[in-house]
Amino acid sequence: MQQIIQKERIILGIDPGTAVMGYGLVKEIGSKMELISLGVIKMESLDDHMLKLQRIFEKTVALIDNYHPDCLAIEAPFYGKNIQVMLKLGRAQGVAMAAALSRNVTITEYSPRKIKQAITGNGNATKEQVAAMLQNLLKFSETPEFLDATDGLAVAVCHSFQKISTSTGKAGSKKSYSGWETFVKDNTNRVSGLKIKK
Repeated sequence: MQQIIQKERIILGIDPGTAVMGYGLVKEIGSKMELISLGVIKMESLDDHMLKLQRIFEKTVALIDNYHPDCLAIEAPFYGKNIQVMLKLGRAQGVAMAAALSRNVTITEYSPRKIKQAITGNGNATKEQVAAMLQNLLKFSETPEFLDATDGLAVAVCHSFQKISTSTGKAGSKKSYSGWETFVKDNTNRVSGLKIKK
């Protein structure tokens, strides 16, 4: 009897920041997803902006070398009124992307609204709502520097959801889903027995 080999993929998600950078890693095994790690990299103690960028680069490379992700999903800076904040966030994102590129890791960028929409079904969801949904989905209860870490994790989960597609019954036709909720609605028979374990 032939054994079915399920595809595995590790996704690193990063929410860039110049004071705190949140990150999360998930592993996809077939249609299942499990939490590998989540946390933050703090930079409040560094006064110099260039030193903060150096830390972002070094820590991102260290995460890649430690966990060997197949891809990086990163949150795009939101459009705010403060140009200086936008510039600093853009630099932080660019340095994290450069770190991934230095290790030949593919990168996908998502807007904050797209990430919230994918996780909760609401593009205006609060950080707390996103965190609660992730805790429920990935079955974890730890709350380390919670909201920055779960913001990073949310980017990884959002990227995973973009790949969920299933056959609609017609030969060769595929349907893509924008989030977990729509996938579950259309596939109750496939999801009912699915348990996502840590």
